[in-house]
Amino acid sequence: MTGARDDHGPFVAAVKPLVDAMGGEFVPPDEAGTDDVVLSWQGEDVVAVRLPQLADSLDHILLALERKRGVPLSELDRKAKQEVVRILEARGAFAVRHGVETVAGALGVSRFTVYNYLNRST
Repeated sequence: MTGARDDHGPFVAAVKPLVDAMGGEFVPPDEAGTDDVVLSWQGEDVVAVRLPQLADSLDHILLALERKRGVPLSELDRKAKQEVVRILEARGAFAVRHGVETVAGALGVSRFTVYNYLNRST
């Protein structure tokens, strides 16, 4: 990450997996916008994190789930797809505009099927 001082490398390295998992990106603290999160260490601003938009986060989560399973989500069996829907529901995926449609497309099922999976998990 450019803009972070070298002596803060271990701090930046420690938070990088979390930032990557969220789909965020590092920016220099002096370039942080109002929606960015500035991380400080020992009283000094070290780095800022630019968080993705919610829709981008959903795409990032879907890709991470696909990588974790090693196959396209559309190739999973019904039980595995239901598990994916439960995970996504817990992460707030269906609060995102067009979340159901996005998930249905990734799973290769209809919106109706996603709603059925959601109803079964409650």
